[in-house]
Amino acid sequence: MRVKLPRTLWLVQWHLIFVSLMILTVILWIIGGATDYLQDLYLVPLMVAAGVGIFAIILLLYQALQILTNQQQLLERISDGLAVSRSMFEQISQGVKLSEAAKTIAYRDMDNQYLRASVMEKLHQQDYKATYAMIDAISQRSEYKALAEELKVAADNYRDSTEQGKINQIISYIEKLIEQFQWATASVQIESLVRNYPDSEKAKSLRQKLADKKEQRKRQLLAAWDEAVKREDTDRSLIILKELDVYLTPSEGLALQEAASEVFKNKLHNLGVRFSLAVSEKRWTEALQTGHDIIRGFPNSRMAEEIRGKLATLRNLAKNKPEEPKS
Repeated sequence: MRVKLPRTLWLVQWHLIFVSLMILTVILWIIGGATDYLQDLYLVPLMVAAGVGIFAIILLLYQALQILTNQQQLLERISDGLAVSRSMFEQISQGVKLSEAAKTIAYRDMDNQYLRASVMEKLHQQDYKATYAMIDAISQRSEYKALAEELKVAADNYRDSTEQGKINQIISYIEKLIEQFQWATASVQIESLVRNYPDSEKAKSLRQKLADKKEQRKRQLLAAWDEAVKREDTDRSLIILKELDVYLTPSEGLALQEAASEVFKNKLHNLGVRFSLAVSEKRWTEALQTGHDIIRGFPNSRMAEEIRGKLATLRNLAKNKPEEPKS
């Protein structure tokens, strides 16, 4: 079976052929330079071949830049998705105990976000066959029927729109991504839109809008974090700090390091007090849960190390002994 090379590899092969021709031309020029007659004879084709070779090198460099740009955008998409997933999993695993129904809703939100982004990407590439195939596959799952119907309406509207209508719909989608703080996904969509519609000033203006909104969100988080620290609201401070981390430059991170360290110390202290109280009052289930919180949140702390050695005992106590009511 023959394996079809990707289009980018075929382009690179053609560029290499041109470069090889240029090298061959240089060799002939060196040989031809031995006599004045041969030198004059080779002069014109040599110049033409050299020009073609230089053009080929420029094309090769441009194609390499395009490949690197596409890979960077793909990595940004993956990073954005991982950040969203991490945030949601942390909400599930930390703090309060969520019911199974709440966990199901959280997982479904992640799926909806990913599925919508995948379909819209194909739609905006005007790959309608792939778009409708994906929507049909999504509709086969009962929990995603509403999403599939929503995506089908969006696909129909986009397909039947004028060029300006298509631009407006893509812009509307990008603005929603920005409002949801999906910066990397929005950035990829903006660059794709500008590439496809280079004369659209509305498309180009989205770059600045993205930068402004991102900076605005950063200022909001900094203000909220400062307020939470002043109120000594440790839990709120940590939640904000985790989101704020992706916005900070290295120098800004260093500036907040001391205050952040104090917040983490307070959090660990509060968890330690809660754990000790639960143990002293024989509330074993709560003690076990708090112990897990300490290990998960502060795995390298001395307190976490001590609790790891007691987990088996705590599990047995939580499983076999009824908790005594608080007096």
